[in-house]
Amino acid sequence: MKVLILQGSPRANGNTAWMAEEYKKAAEAAGHEVTLVNVSHKKIAGCMACGYCRNKGNGACIQKDDMQELYPLMNEAEVLVLAAPIYYFTLCAQIQAPIQRMYCVNKPANVKKMALLMSSHSPGVYDGAIAEFRDICNYWKVENMGFVSAKIDEQKSDETLRKITALAAL
Repeated sequence: MKVLILQGSPRANGNTAWMAEEYKKAAEAAGHEVTLVNVSHKKIAGCMACGYCRNKGNGACIQKDDMQELYPLMNEAEVLVLAAPIYYFTLCAQIQAPIQRMYCVNKPANVKKMALLMSSHSPGVYDGAIAEFRDICNYWKVENMGFVSAKIDEQKSDETLRKITALAAL
């Protein structure tokens, strides 16, 4: 299967980046083709709700930014993994932008499954992100594979690695 991981942390050696890398390793070991993109280093603007994509654009967004690189990757992927630090109770802005920019095509063409990786300093901050992820899965009519979350004392731990590896087994 083709797996696309959108990693939203600007911290190259941070906890979310570690989770995304470990998922990538486990999925590749299981025989899957994996692409990992750090979207926090991309210039991706939010949706402007201009309607161009639905009218004159025939499904193409009028904005020409780094999202142009992601559209084909997202449309080819069969599994989409969101790796997001949770700064303030929901998916970070770096993950929000590419998800919301999919408005122009409604949903990625081949995605059948989604998974979520989350890290945060604090416990008890994941409910909003989980609800948002579940809503995206439901709207896109894709299988919700589940999530792995890691608060400060769980980050980069053997137990978290075990959960990530199990999730990546697909």
